[in-house]
Amino acid sequence: QVQVVEHGGGLVQAGGSLRLSCAASGSISSINAMGWYRQAPGKQRELVATITSRSLTYYVDSVKGRFTISRDNAKNTVYLQMNSLKPEDTAVYYCNVNAATVISTTSQTYWGQGTQVTVSS
Repeated sequence: QVQVVEHGGGLVQAGGSLRLSCAASGSISSINAMGWYRQAPGKQRELVATITSRSLTYYVDSVKGRFTISRDNAKNTVYLQMNSLKPEDTAVYYCNVNAATVISTTSQTYWGQGTQVTVSS
């Protein structure tokens, strides 16, 4: 079993910053990619950013230059620093972790419960 818990959402004015964190815990033997997705009301969930075990990163075009993803492997934690926030960044942000456990060496994807980010204009 792997638990994924996000923290750091909230309400911020346009142009402001927020930092999200996501910690994975449980019977983890290794973590591969970690990432952040978001889902705005009435829209499909979209990928925001990912980071591999070797810290290679990917960003969706709409957040490039404003968001930074990072990870602390010792803490099984991934972060999303969000700067210059825009109203269109408003969404529920979900953490995604691809990990293997001590029970199964086959990696699976685990999701957090989501954290609300609201950017006011």
